[in-house]
Amino acid sequence: MTIRTARPADALSIALVHLKSWRTTYWGILPDDFLRCLRLEPREHFWVARLRTQEPRECVVVAEDASKGVIGFASAGPQREDIFGYQGELYAIYLLAEHQQQGVGRALFKAVSSELVSRNFDSMMLWVLEANPACKFYQAMGGTPFTTKRVSFGGMEFTEVAYGWKELRAA
Repeated sequence: MTIRTARPADALSIALVHLKSWRTTYWGILPDDFLRCLRLEPREHFWVARLRTQEPRECVVVAEDASKGVIGFASAGPQREDIFGYQGELYAIYLLAEHQQQGVGRALFKAVSSELVSRNFDSMMLWVLEANPACKFYQAMGGTPFTTKRVSFGGMEFTEVAYGWKELRAA
């Protein structure tokens, strides 16, 4: 398995991981109809645009298996809301279910954290659904929950938790 910087040619693979991960991670959490209606094409268009016009302070890394291709990705950059005193934000980290619990998520997390540090970010935060099992992963990676907010998916309200790393170099 290799962790590397994503390229525009990875857009479809990233979109597939993104879509499949949402369906496996959020099944039973988000409304089934909402998850069934998710489509690959809009996500692919998003990732094509994102990888072609990436801002210098943003990064996207992928986990690539020699035989299976891209199996996970993470993206980060400046905090989008500019609140709470955190400089960076982990926008997304997704991994195909069959590759979880094998250290790949940890490798993606460390790679994206290192990328942010190299771009002079001292701290990082992220938003995650409170019911997402990945909350345990973020805690294991040293994240501290510090606030919540309400979000809507498929016409239903959910709670998101913010986790933060004040000392990104230590993460």
